[in-house]
Order: sequence, then structure tokens, then C-alpha cells
Amino acid sequence: MTHSTHAYAPDPRNDNVLIDVNGKLFSRNEAKVSVFDSGFVLGDGVWEGLRIHPGPDGYGVIAFLDQHLKRLYDGAKTLDFAMPLTKDALKSRLYDCLDANNAHDGVHMRLMVTRGIKATPYQDPRATITPPTIVIIPEFKTPVSENATKGASLFTVHVRRGYPDVQDQKLNSHSKLNCIMACIQATKAGADEALMLDPHGFVATCNSTHFFIVRGGELWTSTGDFCLGGITRGMIIELAQANGIAVREKNFSLHDVYNADEAFITGTFAGVSPVASVDGREISQQRGPIAERMQMLYKELVARESAKGR
Repeated sequence: MTHSTHAYAPDPRNDNVLIDVNGKLFSRNEAKVSVFDSGFVLGDGVWEGLRIHPGPDGYGVIAFLDQHLKRLYDGAKTLDFAMPLTKDALKSRLYDCLDANNAHDGVHMRLMVTRGIKATPYQDPRATITPPTIVIIPEFKTPVSENATKGASLFTVHVRRGYPDVQDQKLNSHSKLNCIMACIQATKAGADEALMLDPHGFVATCNSTHFFIVRGGELWTSTGDFCLGGITRGMIIELAQANGIAVREKNFSLHDVYNADEAFITGTFAGVSPVASVDGREISQQRGPIAERMQMLYKELVARESAKGR
């Protein structure tokens, strides 16, 4: 995948990764779930993307794991199914999977939990006949270096981030069709990522990352009412505030975006990446000073986190 905010360098080791399905390791080609699984039948589940960095002993450390697991377990509670493992037991399974793959640096892990296998393909949770399905996929995925400096192109799509009584955007569910439709529209427009508005026409977020602009030395991002509670987003807000950069979580429109001094996006996979243009309007030909500073501050934060070890 080369034309995306999640572009990464190919790595032949991914052909032979071991994938954990309900506590058992399988080769990539043998890792399977049932066609009756709730995730396959209905998109009924929650997930987390995790980034791994080497710790002081050389073994991989999952950055901000406690925050990710809190969001995962909160999501399972919202969907009204009980996680079959304690957080500590799930942590052990994650690290066992990393160690089995000798995966300690430049690794991205997808943790997925579905409601479980259904007796019949029907949406009622009472048709579920097994405990939740837990799948762990580690991959050697290093973001392409040019994305840190080149700047992404965004396209504002007609697909909106909706009200929580339709589908709560705080829930990191397997069902991501609104984001997929947004991604398709942006791809057809030749952009790297979709910029999505809220129901009122204000900027909300992107289809797979969070969005920030810089105006007059201040960092602006959405209110957060219509986007996932991004862990990297929250870290960037805290880092900016701690380092004397004013942060405004507020409503703003595309007019503000088109006339921004800088823009950047954030996410677990690539951290902080600059934005070069939105809807064909140039924001900046090169990475701006605040984006560069936030990259540095975030990198330092990740290093401190990794230095704690497992």
C-alpha cells in the first residue's frame, strides 16, 4: 500500500508471521475464523491498533497499552459482551505473540475481539453460542519515511460523522462502513485520506486519523463530539499544552482549514504526519514548524514510554 496515510514499506517477514486465534498460534495462511463468527457476519466487535517499540532490554513494548485496553474493554461493555480474559491475561497473550514472532521493533499489531460464533447468521446477540473470539495479528510495518515530511493530500467527502444515537463514533467497532465509504470517495478523488465533517458542517476528523490545524500559533482540533477518542490525539493535546502551545478544541469550518498556517494528522500507526493540501487548496509546501515540533515531542514521549519496559 503506497498511496495512503498508512503507507508502509513491504517486509518479507510478514509472509511467515504467526497469528494468535483464541490463544493458539497459526501461520498466516492457516489463521481462520468461522463464517458464523459475529465479526464476519455482522461486524459485531471491537478492535485496537497497537504500535510496538523496543524497550530497554531489546524486547518490544506496546506503547500506551493501558489506554488502548481501557478503550477496548469499554467498547465490549457498550456492546454488552463480557471479555473472556482479564486485562493482565490479555497483555500476556499479546506479548507472547510478539515474542513468538521475534517482533520487537517496527511492528504494528491489530487486536480484534468479536462477540463470538453464532448458531445462525442473525443479529440477535442471544444467537451467539461461544465466548468472544480474540485475534492478534502482528506485522512488520514501518511507515514510509516521506510521509513524515512530504505532507498528505486530503479531500472533504459527503459522508458525515453522525450522531451517537445512530452509531456512536466513540465506539471503535468492527463496523466501519462510514469510514470505508469516506475512504473510497477520497481515493476516487486522488487523495490520501478523507476529511469528514460533523452533522452541522464543522470539521470532525479523518476516515482513519485525527485532524489538526495551526492558526496564529494556536493548535485547533475538533470538539471531539463526533470522532473516536483518539489516544494519539489526546497525547498531542497534552504535549502541546505542556510545552506552551495553546490548544483549542472547537468548532471550525473548511474556510478555517483552507486558510490554516499548517495542518497535520495523528494516529497510532504513523504518529504525527503533515498535511500538504485539502480539496486542492495548498496548506503548506513543506512540514510546518509546529508539526515538526509535535513530531519531536511525540517521539520523545514514546521513547519515555518504551523505556519503562513491559
